[in-house]
Amino acid sequence: MDGSSIDVVREHPVSNVARTVVLVGRTGNGKSATGNSILGKRAFTSKRSSSGVTTTTELKTAILRDGQQINVIDTPGLFDSSVKSDVISKEIVQCIKLAKDGIHAILVILSTRTRFSQEEQSAILGLRALFGSKIFDYMIVVFSGGDELEENDETLEDYLGGHDCPEPLKEILGLCGNRCVLFDNKTTDESKRIEQVQRLLSLVNLVIAQNGGRPYTDEIFAEVKKEAMKLRDQQEEVASKGYSKREISHLNEQMQRAHDLQLKRITEMIELKMREKTMMLEQKLADEHVARLRAEETAQEAQQRSQNEIRKLRDDLQAEKQKRVVIYDGPGTCAIL
Repeated sequence: MDGSSIDVVREHPVSNVARTVVLVGRTGNGKSATGNSILGKRAFTSKRSSSGVTTTTELKTAILRDGQQINVIDTPGLFDSSVKSDVISKEIVQCIKLAKDGIHAILVILSTRTRFSQEEQSAILGLRALFGSKIFDYMIVVFSGGDELEENDETLEDYLGGHDCPEPLKEILGLCGNRCVLFDNKTTDESKRIEQVQRLLSLVNLVIAQNGGRPYTDEIFAEVKKEAMKLRDQQEEVASKGYSKREISHLNEQMQRAHDLQLKRITEMIELKMREKTMMLEQKLADEHVARLRAEETAQEAQQRSQNEIRKLRDDLQAEKQKRVVIYDGPGTCAIL
């Protein structure tokens, strides 16, 4: 693991525009708590629906000590297999609408308290399938549960460098450029909270610098933004025509319905794309699993053959030794068996 991913990153000169970061991860990994730590206030709360997971995307803003504005978008449940694809696609569109000036970094929230799961791996790879490999250029992995590691006298290096660290997790970190940081969301030490936020923002600034100051965008982002600008322009035009309040209200309702229909079309397109990519990804992971099992079986069979050959050689050697035993049975008697 590249040490620069864990050590404090050198500051990179970037413009003073507001930073917008998006939190993604599995329910229970500490997304909302991490958002609150970044903002320095209790901005996000955990509201559970009847399905057991939060499904509302929210944006909260704070001005940091250095005057920098930070926008944090929480997208609960997007990594949960129990959440249906139509819900996920709607939340993705909502996230894009909230990120008016683009997304500067995507924070993947993982927990040191639980083992990195195939569900999380599939969700992260699913983002790549949906948005392309460029999405990894904007990803930073935030590990929550720093308090537990500290209690066990462990560092993030210890956690990631141990034998128990899954290979899929190492692969994901590699795809993210080994950009990762540890968060203790339970700390009451304000200086500690500020320090870990500064470490994270250093990585955010690094991401911005490495991407030429350009926030993340793709065809889906461009389509949603185009529709939003179209609606705004239409509303401004109507407002400048001298219509009555009743006429303006009626026209705005018509434009809003047309806008909503376009967003519904985009949402359905995302959902269809997600289903196709998810099926392909699941098949790929299943094939890889079968291949690993076959490789393990082949290795076990080879090991068993090797052990059998060694055992046979030992038996043959022992038999040969027994044939050469010299039996002495008194004077003048000698037999070689």
